[in-house]
Amino acid sequence: MPAWMENGWAVVGFVAWLFLAGLAAGHAIIFKRDPRSSAIWVLLILLLPYAGPWLYWVLGINRLERKVVRILGRRARPFDLRTCEDPSTSAEEIRRSVGHLELLRHVTDRVTPLPLLKGNRLVPLHNGEQAYPDMLAEIRGARRSVTLISYIFDCDDVGYEFADALAEAADRGVHVHVLVDGIGAFGQVARMTRRLRKTRVETVPFFPVRLPFGRLRINLRNHRKILVVDGRTAYTGGMNISARHLVARDTPHRCEDLHFRITGPVVSEIQHTFIEDWHLATGRMLDGQDYLPPQAPMEGAGALCRGIASGPDEDLERIHWYLLAAFAAARSSVDVVTPYFVPTMSLISAMVMASLRGVRVRLFLPSVVDHAFMRWAADAYLWQVLEHGVEVYRRRPPFVHTKLAVVDDLWTLLGSANLDRRSFRLNFEFNVEAYDRDLAHGLTAWLTSLIPNCTRVTLEEVDSRPIPTRLRDGLVKLFSPHL
Repeated sequence: MPAWMENGWAVVGFVAWLFLAGLAAGHAIIFKRDPRSSAIWVLLILLLPYAGPWLYWVLGINRLERKVVRILGRRARPFDLRTCEDPSTSAEEIRRSVGHLELLRHVTDRVTPLPLLKGNRLVPLHNGEQAYPDMLAEIRGARRSVTLISYIFDCDDVGYEFADALAEAADRGVHVHVLVDGIGAFGQVARMTRRLRKTRVETVPFFPVRLPFGRLRINLRNHRKILVVDGRTAYTGGMNISARHLVARDTPHRCEDLHFRITGPVVSEIQHTFIEDWHLATGRMLDGQDYLPPQAPMEGAGALCRGIASGPDEDLERIHWYLLAAFAAARSSVDVVTPYFVPTMSLISAMVMASLRGVRVRLFLPSVVDHAFMRWAADAYLWQVLEHGVEVYRRRPPFVHTKLAVVDDLWTLLGSANLDRRSFRLNFEFNVEAYDRDLAHGLTAWLTSLIPNCTRVTLEEVDSRPIPTRLRDGLVKLFSPHL
């Protein structure tokens, strides 16, 4: 080949690389929210000819938002969410209920479209031993409708008992709808769906996995846990439908958890969330008083509550913003329980700032985690909160699956979201906030009672990890946005 042609191809290659590198670097500079991420990608693009731009197009571009628009494009708001609002809840009543957490209330009013509703009652149910009998009794007494979302619906004795209760309700003429996540119940959902479809129960998988030719979509999962009976009684929290939540059984995969029985007007907001998910999964609407009966504040019930639906179809990471606002508004104490701790830098800063202001911040984590890499990632973050006075406790086995935050013995956040980036951004989650001093005080006392069965984590312990362990934890931390 003549020398001029070789030089010509070299020039063409250089111009092509320059063009592609310019496009990739420009995209990173314009669209990356974190300047550190932008700088790292620009550096890789420039240092790795051809490979750098290719890696950026494959790994660096967040296609999640476009995927959400494409997949969820048919998701319509089938009704005005403000129809939940109780006109008798005056601004003065809200101010009295939220007390000194007015800052938190102002932020959350702007983060979610749903209103705060008064006159609700929340009852904590510890583990499957308390939650499942109550839930099953409610299903067996249903007259109009039963709606259920579960991330996992295991084919074990608990799953079969729920399936039988749902089928019996459907046989009585009750409208029964079950939505199970396609990955959370992977390997089980097909068997359970076949079992339920032999009955009158309408059962639908949420974004099902279609292998070998379909795509395995690990994001956009429905991690919500919701049961609503007759539109008047709801259950939500951290529990799936699984025998693993029966802690009295000495099984290797058992886990402690917390669910809540909820009655009052906020049940309509919980039901709205199910109806939207059902509409997304099936294209069909559920409406009428069988699902959304008129709700009035309950006599003698003092909880001011709001439902918080969070997911990749929303403009804001609602749960994340709620937690940031809660740490900022706290005056005396913040208690957080989570099975997975993979925080954002913003959340770490909020925890540290609260501690530096003199707020007692306690973080409860499990000592044994069902996914070892989640423990490794958490260990890589802990030093950042420990060195500024945050108290960290590891609960001894069984695995703690509870998700809970309590602020100043006044405000409680409960539901399905973990303190990790997947819950904040990639999964569909559902939580409830409650301003209720009695509830919050009781939960704070319960958490304090757990401390004798916990090991307190110290900064010295974290810093003394061997170098190979710290390298392993740090490497896992690099992938924390996707864990």
